[in-house]
Amino acid sequence: MSEKKLYDVIIIGAGPAGMTAAVYTSRAKMETLMIEKALPGGQMTKTEDIENYPGYESILGPDLSNKMFEHSKKFGAEFVRAEVKEIKDTFPYKTIVLSDGAEIQAKSIILATGAKHRNIGVPGELELSGFGVSYCAVCDGAFFADQELVVVGGGDSAVEEALFLTRFASKVTIIHRRDELRAQKIIQKRAFDNEKIEFIWNHVVEEIKGDGMVSGVVIKNTQTGEVSEFPCNGIFIYIGMDPITNYVENLGITNQEGYVVADEEMRTSVKGIFSAGDLNEKKLRQVITATGDGSIAAFSAQTYVEELEEQVKEMNLEV
Repeated sequence: MSEKKLYDVIIIGAGPAGMTAAVYTSRAKMETLMIEKALPGGQMTKTEDIENYPGYESILGPDLSNKMFEHSKKFGAEFVRAEVKEIKDTFPYKTIVLSDGAEIQAKSIILATGAKHRNIGVPGELELSGFGVSYCAVCDGAFFADQELVVVGGGDSAVEEALFLTRFASKVTIIHRRDELRAQKIIQKRAFDNEKIEFIWNHVVEEIKGDGMVSGVVIKNTQTGEVSEFPCNGIFIYIGMDPITNYVENLGITNQEGYVVADEEMRTSVKGIFSAGDLNEKKLRQVITATGDGSIAAFSAQTYVEELEEQVKEMNLEV
């Protein structure tokens, strides 16, 4: 990476969306730079088995991450490990400010930093993540056939995922800190009518137990303070997600929850800045949807850069 080099596109984030975008842009002969502050792969690196990505009946998350990363660099895309502090909407080229103060310029930018599941922050959660602790029923539900599961949360996502889990589990218990759900009434009714779903009201999870695999949870009554243990084979946590978009707060392209608002061509309200993957306002957050977003964002960025170059030539700008 060179601070003095002008890139056609800089991709911030090297999860499935960012790496796919890099394949498409670099294959189109665009000077491409990926910036990632952590390991390439995003949430895939924390997923044990992936069984719903076309072409692989089953593949370890880290293995798919490695394959995508190598592919993303095949056509010449550069990669650097760094953290982006801010993006400046300068003309004709965007300016990216890194945490160390370095500045890089690009004709276009693709945001692909994703989102992270909110943790409940209790003992056992991180240690057993991927070993009975999950944040994605679509990803991991099939691994819990005929087992007893716990879902933490009371919103739409929690209840919908609990319903999905009944396809596999023998019983699903929703643990909620209040005495009523926040989910839409029609979704609540489906849960109440499902004989596999039970509820524990006014309780929070204090600890996740298990020796290598989840064996139960310690729960506390929010009204009485009473603590007890509840056996289960897995726990699915749905208390919300946080998009990683702090570095674009100055651009005004996010909604109240912090998600980036982009159209179907992955264009944000700032010309030349595109967004792909889990940081976007969307319904389904999966590896496959992220890769789809990445390919669209790459094509849109390519079109934008071609138009920008014509504009710069016509204006006879010297940069």
